[in-house]
Amino acid sequence: MEMARSSVPLIAVLCVSLLPLAAMAAGTPFHIEGCVYCDTCRFGFETIATKYIIGARVRIVCKDRVTLKKEVVGEAVTGRGGKYKVAVKGDRQDQQCFAELVGSPLRKCQVPDPGRSTATVILTRSNGAASTRHFANAMGFFREEPLRGCAALRRYYLADGDSRAI
Repeated sequence: MEMARSSVPLIAVLCVSLLPLAAMAAGTPFHIEGCVYCDTCRFGFETIATKYIIGARVRIVCKDRVTLKKEVVGEAVTGRGGKYKVAVKGDRQDQQCFAELVGSPLRKCQVPDPGRSTATVILTRSNGAASTRHFANAMGFFREEPLRGCAALRRYYLADGDSRAI
């Protein structure tokens, strides 16, 4: 009985000392970073001919797994190098969150690549990741018509592969 009484103050001190850390973690926003490009050859991936887009619009969307309701939790415009940063407040726990393309300022590069138009982002602290800085995969728009020289670039990328794919 006496041992239980002596451990109560110790437990209380531990709880009180951890409270500021928990409050700080809950109030600290997540920082999502990524980039947006124009796929000038329409290959579906980044190449040496890729152009990174300044002024492309991106948003972060989270979807509730039960109700399937979507909520926009952040938006950004790309800067130099096609890079963007978005601060998102709140832990999204069990929601599915992703970055998605909204629009491109390039007249000849407007069509989102269906395979690279979204990127999954993790917005929870319940997964063991200590950092609040998260990186989204690059997302891209297709150019209307491939640039001249893309056929040679395709041969370069397939040099040791299947030439029938050309």
